[in-house]
Amino acid sequence: MVSAGDFKNGLTVEIEGNVFQILEFQHVKPGKGAAFVRTKLKNIINGGVVEKTFRPTEKFENAHIDRKEMQYLYNDGDLYYFMDTETYDQIAVNNDTVGDSLKFVKENENVKLSSYQGSVFAIEPPLNVELEITETEPGFKGDTATGATKPAIVETGAQVMVPLFVESGEKIKIDTRTGDYLSRV
Repeated sequence: MVSAGDFKNGLTVEIEGNVFQILEFQHVKPGKGAAFVRTKLKNIINGGVVEKTFRPTEKFENAHIDRKEMQYLYNDGDLYYFMDTETYDQIAVNNDTVGDSLKFVKENENVKLSSYQGSVFAIEPPLNVELEITETEPGFKGDTATGATKPAIVETGAQVMVPLFVESGEKIKIDTRTGDYLSRV
């Protein structure tokens, strides 16, 4: 149990049956009346952010979030399969949970699965990945002075904007958080 007076940034607590991570908190002591804690909370299951105030003596249950590195094996329709590299146990995660978090991840790459009470709610791909371009328009000589970009399809099927000098068949590095081109490999 943790009281609202002991809140810290990044702490995860269970409030009214939902799991929240504390993004910001502020202890407020008005001239008149009792002190209170103003917080900004992020629901880790659906990603919504809410602002709430609590009395410093209110107590909440700690929510333990498990983050485990697992290997992405394959996609079978609506299910994505992952394997624990230590125990070789496999789990299946449905399409709604995965969303587009695997659009830059190839099979057999490691990702982090976040779960609460045994149910997976988020998948974190590696920060940077190296992928081969399978399809893009050819660049024209002398067209590089403007810093223009063109669309390219990578081997996972995702679309990335790349500089004009990048050709099909080249490997590029991509930031998975933003989907931006970083460099050629």
